[in-house]
Amino acid sequence: MKLVLFVKGWYGGTSPDKHLNLRLQVLKNKQLILIITITFMNNKILVTGGTGYIGSHTVVELQQAGYEVIIVDDLSNSNIGILNQITKISGIEPALVQLDLCEEAQVIDFITAHPEIAGVIHFAAFKAVGESVQNPLKYYRNNFYSLLNLITAFKNRDINFVFSSSCTVYGQPDVLPVTESAQVKKAESPYGNTKQVSEEILQEIATVQKNYRFTALRYFNPVGAHASALIGELPIGIPQNLVPFITQSAIGKRGPITVYGNDYDTPDGSCIRDYIHVVDLAKAHVSALKRLESKIGENYEVFNIGTGNGSSVLDVIHAFEKSTGVKLNYTIGQRRTGDVEKVWGDVLKAESKLNWKSELDLDAMLKSAWAWEEYLNKNEF
Repeated sequence: MKLVLFVKGWYGGTSPDKHLNLRLQVLKNKQLILIITITFMNNKILVTGGTGYIGSHTVVELQQAGYEVIIVDDLSNSNIGILNQITKISGIEPALVQLDLCEEAQVIDFITAHPEIAGVIHFAAFKAVGESVQNPLKYYRNNFYSLLNLITAFKNRDINFVFSSSCTVYGQPDVLPVTESAQVKKAESPYGNTKQVSEEILQEIATVQKNYRFTALRYFNPVGAHASALIGELPIGIPQNLVPFITQSAIGKRGPITVYGNDYDTPDGSCIRDYIHVVDLAKAHVSALKRLESKIGENYEVFNIGTGNGSSVLDVIHAFEKSTGVKLNYTIGQRRTGDVEKVWGDVLKAESKLNWKSELDLDAMLKSAWAWEEYLNKNEF
């Protein structure tokens, strides 16, 4: 008997999964050969926009789940200092490549040079609703080009691809909580439209090109920060989102908070959103990636990622005051173009199929956001 050992695949991480395959083969001369195949399953994941708010938290969760991470980010809306913060949390410094994903040739060269990448989590996109209304071309160019260039670069390879989508695809739902099967209405903003069309692109590609496996996560409103208070939301300029404006106002960096409208059809007249802790959201991306790797389900799937509960703007303001003991100064302003009145999600599909569930409540979200703001106030970036 003769022993033949074959080893195939890339080793791209610190703790690969090993699959042992044994088979017997009888040759013409009646010799019996035992063929042992050990396959090292690669676990290197590309995270675009990985120095951003949600991206950085997801990088930490990926590292803690045993994945090796490579970040691509042009740093146009983030701070390179976040890399050091990630390293402090996980003990592992992720690789960073500074690259504009709108440059097709550069993207193709990068992906070609990294055949070991087995999965992508795509965050890199502009995301401010109000800004998108004022500058739609900026949003259409960036959000579409970056997505299309990435997909094109992987056209000849099997790839697991998690797409950062949004509940904005629903517009103002007819029924709440909104499910994944709800009608996708005309978008309320160019930002929302980029998410709608991007989902259509992924679905149509997955129908005819089976090397792609896509999952779109329609998440609601991420807030909060890592429990270490070493990473959190770090807006450049005036915050476009509610909670970072609240914390900056509370610490004295900003003036009064503006509540955009108090005449909506809600209990207190202000808009209602489904706020989710960013760490819970980051864990959902890891769960989605693992489902893709298992090859369960279709080549294209969609999941709501939220808590399943809605809180109004005024609810959040009062909850912050209660959880931190800090009194806020706020005024009531006019409605803001592009804002949906109320939306929260049905998350039963994600809970059952992704084996994931949000764990942290609004109090934990706001306490962690405040701890991060206090850290920033004492530590220059």
